[in-house]
Amino acid sequence: MDDIAALVIGAGVVGLACARALALRGVETVIVEARAAFGTQTSARNSEVIHAGLYYPRGSLKASLCVAGNSALYDYCAAHGVAHRRCGKLIVATAATQEAKLHELRAQGQVNGVAGLELLSAAQARVLEPALQCSAALLSSTTGIVDSHGLMLALLGDAERHGATLAVNSPVLRGTVGGQGIELEVGGSDSARLRAGIVINAAGLDAQRVAAAIDGFPPEQVPPSYLAKGNYYAHPARVPFTRLIYPVPEPGGLGVHLTLDLAGQARFGPDVEWVAAVDYAVDPGRAQRFYGEVRRYWPQLRDGALVPAFCGIRPKISGPGEAAADFKIQGPADHGVPGLVNLFGIESPGLTSCLAIAEHALRLLNR
Repeated sequence: MDDIAALVIGAGVVGLACARALALRGVETVIVEARAAFGTQTSARNSEVIHAGLYYPRGSLKASLCVAGNSALYDYCAAHGVAHRRCGKLIVATAATQEAKLHELRAQGQVNGVAGLELLSAAQARVLEPALQCSAALLSSTTGIVDSHGLMLALLGDAERHGATLAVNSPVLRGTVGGQGIELEVGGSDSARLRAGIVINAAGLDAQRVAAAIDGFPPEQVPPSYLAKGNYYAHPARVPFTRLIYPVPEPGGLGVHLTLDLAGQARFGPDVEWVAAVDYAVDPGRAQRFYGEVRRYWPQLRDGALVPAFCGIRPKISGPGEAAADFKIQGPADHGVPGLVNLFGIESPGLTSCLAIAEHALRLLNR
């Protein structure tokens, strides 16, 4: 059995940020990834939005880590040459009855510490986006977009320059809590038994399975797992928008929104499709329900203009009909296992929050 100081399970954006934070502190760190490359699941299948943090309840981890992560991520991308753009976002009311919600969102954002929020009249919003139809809007100027793959390359490069090692095709099969650390059996062609004083479970969609497979970890501490598929549809032609456009949120989600990539390509989505297993096929027929929603703020959307783009799977810990759960980040004080941090339910705004999540995880380990 090989002894190492720290093992990070999962090489998505959050796992890589955690490994970087450990390596920067001089901790010998190994990252094990079940798949053939880093960042191929949730981290690669999202809207790549840098969120501001205005939607989340006061005092929640999502609120505090998103706001801190937003600032940290812009600084990191600028310092490391990661492509990004602070393009801003307009949250739009398309009827007068929705305008009160914009005031609520601004107040919520201000409580959370979000800067750069401005209420706009319809005329002011159309100065920014002439093709937009709305009765009022809320401008979030700190919202942006980022090249998620470039971000993960930078995080991995930082970690490796400070001594971390990435092992792909290396699924964690099972483990045991021991007196001198956590012993883990890692599969793959180069299977191994490792003992680590620190283990960060950042396995995303597999986080609950990994935690449940560690003998000595309290099973009641493993939260339920739900899979929520989000489908995106592309608009192949150029759209007349330079900012992200979000409708006023409604119960169950943020609505069908328009996001842009760094090349200016528009995508609409995601929707919410509860699934029993991971499946990345996008049903072309689901696009039909998007048209009516999008035309509330962009009436010029043509019939048949939307084509399947991609989908992602959110690692939910709250199910259909339940209020959205906060991030669940467990340290030794929560479950009693020394050296172990579990990251459960790291969906949006996990990408934005990755650097702040890493610092939070290490604080739970007194690092």
